[in-house]
Amino acid sequence: MSKAKSGNISPSVIKRLPRYYRYLGELKKAGFIRISSRELSERMGLTASQIRQDLNCFGGFGQQGYGYNIQQLHQEIASILGLDKIKKAILIGAGNLGRAIANHMSFEARGFQLIGIFDKKESIVGQMVRGIPIRHIDNLDEFCRENLPVIAVLCIPSEEAASVVDQLIKLGIKGFWNFSHYDLSQYQNIAVENVHLGDSLMTLCYNVTHSLK
Repeated sequence: MSKAKSGNISPSVIKRLPRYYRYLGELKKAGFIRISSRELSERMGLTASQIRQDLNCFGGFGQQGYGYNIQQLHQEIASILGLDKIKKAILIGAGNLGRAIANHMSFEARGFQLIGIFDKKESIVGQMVRGIPIRHIDNLDEFCRENLPVIAVLCIPSEEAASVVDQLIKLGIKGFWNFSHYDLSQYQNIAVENVHLGDSLMTLCYNVTHSLK
């Protein structure tokens, strides 16, 4: 099976891959063996044509008249997403948001191992979150050089992020899950996934408002 280079894939297609993975995982748990693009489209709210186009970006998975083998396609998408290769991650900012993410996000099921949590507050250093001790941010350099994380989760205010991001990039961080609202577009050769909870809530407000008219 030939696979397209990731640089040639539309960002919108990449955004849909986790949805495919999640839906296929649910089908696999429910005992389904195979599914057609039409049946999958009805469950996901996409067109069958869209699903076929998306999956064809990465090679041929289904067979006409047979559909997709759910377990095989689930594994293939896991490989495309890189979930089969665990990447070390650290979290910066152990406030309410940082703790919630650390405690409730299943990092391992999504390709990551959370190995370190850092904060600048002396009063919480040494506290355990998810079995991981909170370390002072002053120990970041030493920890990263010894443990070589490649992903950082930013749960700090935007005004504090600038110097920390520069430091992390120098320490080898290649990707950021960014809750800080700090603009990382100025940096080259890093992967960034921005999460704006406030924007999401306002989008919901818009949709509810206009659905009530």
